[in-house]
Amino acid sequence: MSGSDNRAVVIGGGLAGVTAALELADAGLRVTLLEGRPRLGGLAFSFKRGDLTVDNGQHVYLRCCTAYRWFLDRVDGTALAPLQDRLDVPVLDVAHPGGPRLGRLRRSALPVPLHLAGSLARYPHLSPAERVSVGRAALALRRLDPADPALDGLDFATWLARYGQSPRTVEALWDLVGIATLNATAAQSSLGLAAMVFKTGLLSENGAADIGWASVPLGDLHDTLARRQLDAAGVRTELRTRVTSVSRTQDGNWQVDTEGESFGAGTVVLAVPQREAHGLLPPGALADPDKLLDIGTAPILNVHVVYDRKVLKQPFFAALGSPVQWVFDRTDASGLPDGGQYLALSQSAAQEDIDEPVSVLRAKYLPELERLLPAARGAKVRDFFVTRERTATFAPTPGVGRLRPGARTDTPGLYLAGAWTATGWPATMEGAVRSGLSAAHAALAALGRHREHPLQEAA
Repeated sequence: MSGSDNRAVVIGGGLAGVTAALELADAGLRVTLLEGRPRLGGLAFSFKRGDLTVDNGQHVYLRCCTAYRWFLDRVDGTALAPLQDRLDVPVLDVAHPGGPRLGRLRRSALPVPLHLAGSLARYPHLSPAERVSVGRAALALRRLDPADPALDGLDFATWLARYGQSPRTVEALWDLVGIATLNATAAQSSLGLAAMVFKTGLLSENGAADIGWASVPLGDLHDTLARRQLDAAGVRTELRTRVTSVSRTQDGNWQVDTEGESFGAGTVVLAVPQREAHGLLPPGALADPDKLLDIGTAPILNVHVVYDRKVLKQPFFAALGSPVQWVFDRTDASGLPDGGQYLALSQSAAQEDIDEPVSVLRAKYLPELERLLPAARGAKVRDFFVTRERTATFAPTPGVGRLRPGARTDTPGLYLAGAWTATGWPATMEGAVRSGLSAAHAALAALGRHREHPLQEAA
């Protein structure tokens, strides 16, 4: 193997790129990681705002997210992003005719699907008939194969209606989960991706849907700890380095050009968003590269509110009957001083709000928080700000599956990674890590280097 063959360049320092770089370096390659931003972590990062350390958005994962859990373990971050002992989601409906009503979605220790039966039977946001209908739909979901191409072309809402799911059932259960995981309503979601989410999260194993989230700023995990492990693995990491072109050399290897330096390599992993990847792909790398431009995007808005006192006792809750979707207590993780409380509202599928001025969003969401949290009515708002990710995820619309490319391109030595590639998952941290593993192992296979895949089901 020549010196150039043993070199790899990974373009993009999000979770996909960091994963690919670590896995390639662990297999003995000399890896350079190039990232245009001044930090690692992609769209799951932190920044400073005065005394606060703020995540750009609230990110969670589930126990079934085996690839992201592997990533946490690989960067020594598992203890900093703990999982619930048992799924427990408070759901507050403020539009109930009898006044605000709190319900919970929680699992028992019983086997699937009985682990959710007791919670569903007591779920106050659905009628008895609607609860029974959910059980029938769940059993039908278990029979679906998310990898069936026919499911990709159908929308989830049509399928739910076929199985007797009322608009209220969709709102209070299916979209409650689906909007947060898919970043789209049932009507805007591919049945294949929706089936994958619900089968894996709720219908595979007893604890699959237990929720985990970082108890520290995301930057501690995805930047600081990740950088430490990259350094230890011998990866050369260059931040604030924008790649301008990727091209084949006469000897069949690769040249990656930046604004200040060129890098030679036998392996290149493009771990950047689909439009950026399209702009860097050399001719012939994909049969129809313009398909990448047809993969739509969807926004996520995060509303950040700092109160002068504690207004929420739970670590998080979901809301019904309100534009508010999910609310998380980020006080401890942010380092907020002086006994106040910092809440983060995670608003997925936020097309209507993403471009609204802060003043409009303040007038909309502060009164809603007072409806949801009576203790907020007498509290002083110390700070109110928003973070916007206009292209937070790829849009999981029907038909998107046929647009998502695999890790291998048609040009030897060039690979694709990113949550938008064909991972089988929606645009999640789990999907990003899986894509990085897929790209790295495709590259290692082409180099004749066997390395055991860290995920048993993908080995």
